[in-house]
Amino acid sequence: MARMCLMMMVMVVLTMTMVAKSDPIAPCYFIFGDSLVDNGNNNQLSSLARANYFPYGIDFASGPTGRFSNGKTTVDVITELLGFDDYITPYAAARGQDILLGVNYASAAAGIREETGRQLGARITFAGQVANHVNTVSQVVNIFGDQNQASNHLSKCIYSIGLGSNDYLNNYFMPTFYSTGNQFTPESYADDLIARYTEQLRILYTNGARKFALIGVGAIGCSPNELAQNSRDGTTCDERINSANRIFNSKLITIVDQFNQNTPDAKFTYINAYGVFQDIITNPASFGFSNTNTGCCGVGRNNGQITCLPGQAPCLNRNEYVFWDAFHPGEAANVVIGRRSFRREAASDAHPYDIEQLAKI
Repeated sequence: MARMCLMMMVMVVLTMTMVAKSDPIAPCYFIFGDSLVDNGNNNQLSSLARANYFPYGIDFASGPTGRFSNGKTTVDVITELLGFDDYITPYAAARGQDILLGVNYASAAAGIREETGRQLGARITFAGQVANHVNTVSQVVNIFGDQNQASNHLSKCIYSIGLGSNDYLNNYFMPTFYSTGNQFTPESYADDLIARYTEQLRILYTNGARKFALIGVGAIGCSPNELAQNSRDGTTCDERINSANRIFNSKLITIVDQFNQNTPDAKFTYINAYGVFQDIITNPASFGFSNTNTGCCGVGRNNGQITCLPGQAPCLNRNEYVFWDAFHPGEAANVVIGRRSFRREAASDAHPYDIEQLAKI
């Protein structure tokens, strides 16, 4: 009798567990981007832009994975909030049924322009990432065995796209290696980037993408690396760079509106990473930060002249630092940006939808 009661209790607990576990609000999540969201695609590339070594990943359950953070990236946070059991697999490791849940194609040093980041070695450009996705789509069709079922599945996925940072950091504002700074005004350069970006969005749309979240470029002029090079007091952001970033972002909002007008069967939104980031560095204490201008791990002025080195001891109060290294926010800042991308806390955080709304449309 006691055994029977015990079995019934176990069955009730199992049933409750099964009921409690709900499906993600989007069946799949495809990620395109650079080192802000790369989770291992550069590990096997001949590149200086790699982070598969300690102390990267010091606060991440799996240790160093290739994420340019002490812990989670913004897309890891969004993946959790969407309701996935695990993080999205990098393209380099995606196999079989994995791809039905999404793929992370992001590659550190990648840009919208083909030459961007070339001084750092191999990387997968935006066009290369989209080409990899086209390959994934053919595999999804094979798994379903039916084009219509595959299209129906892909139409519900979130497509997160965050590129452009390196086109400024490792191209336009790096005259030693690139001539774009002399060829283009900030306005005409942004136009060139947006034209190339739009071309890739059309390819994604043709291959079944219907829910697009376009992530704006952050305030690159506030990174420890830029402060170390260009800030007299080590705290004042480089307005020349930030101004160019804002021009790009305003044009990104324009194409979101244009696509929403002209492709009624698709939904596009803009995520204002720049604005959220400005909020953090303007009011750091309200987010629990005490340091906004120095890398937790790095070398030289602002810990930003050389980025975090293999085996280097990082700061201990990591959650108080906005920046993890010379270029990238730490997990604490990524949590703020990821949460506000998923569910806006200010009207300006997203236009016209946040990612949660996009998933539910």
